[in-house]
Amino acid sequence: MKKNDIYNDELGENHVATSAKTPLRADAFAISDDAKKERIQGLFTEIMDTLGLDLTDDSLKGTPRRVAKMFVDEVFSGLNPKNKPKLSVFDNTFNYNEMLVEKNITLYATCEHHFLPIIGVAHVAYFSSGKIIGLSKMNRIVDYFARRPQVQERLNKQIVEALQEALGTKDVACLIDATHLCVNSRGVRDTKSTTITAIYGGKFNDDVIKQEFLSHIQSNTNEDK
Repeated sequence: MKKNDIYNDELGENHVATSAKTPLRADAFAISDDAKKERIQGLFTEIMDTLGLDLTDDSLKGTPRRVAKMFVDEVFSGLNPKNKPKLSVFDNTFNYNEMLVEKNITLYATCEHHFLPIIGVAHVAYFSSGKIIGLSKMNRIVDYFARRPQVQERLNKQIVEALQEALGTKDVACLIDATHLCVNSRGVRDTKSTTITAIYGGKFNDDVIKQEFLSHIQSNTNEDK
């Protein structure tokens, strides 16, 4: 292993081989959400105290509890499988065999390396193999996997694999375009860059179909007249 690789491993910067599954301990849900909030509240109190903040101040004294509730109930709620949306599918009685695209799905995730926000959009598409899924379910599955510490590549893969399983087809694509505040607000502080990842399954590997998908997500069909 090269010297730089050893250094990057120590910093946790090597994530080429990141698993498609979120790295969770086997006992991740051994304690209740309420117990987790109590522990996080205490630990965040220590962090704020270590930074020298005055926790008796009216503006700050409730912060540890607010952060604990936010972590468990909101921004990291996607860690718990009990919160996974039910992906009900229906028979394709319309015999709609063209590409279906749900674009500009708002996405809020958290970078697992610095715990800073990832903000962007996901564009999802599929071809029916006999089943269709409610449009809002695609938004919900994006939101579910986004609500956890993430890297964008893994998030992209999790969305596609969940929809492939629900729909019973490999013909699913997802492109994510997101801003990473760990790049924008620290380190290089590049406020203009965004990160694009894409996974094309089944038919979407065909160049013509892939281009059709990209054309759909680049179109401005809902612009105000």
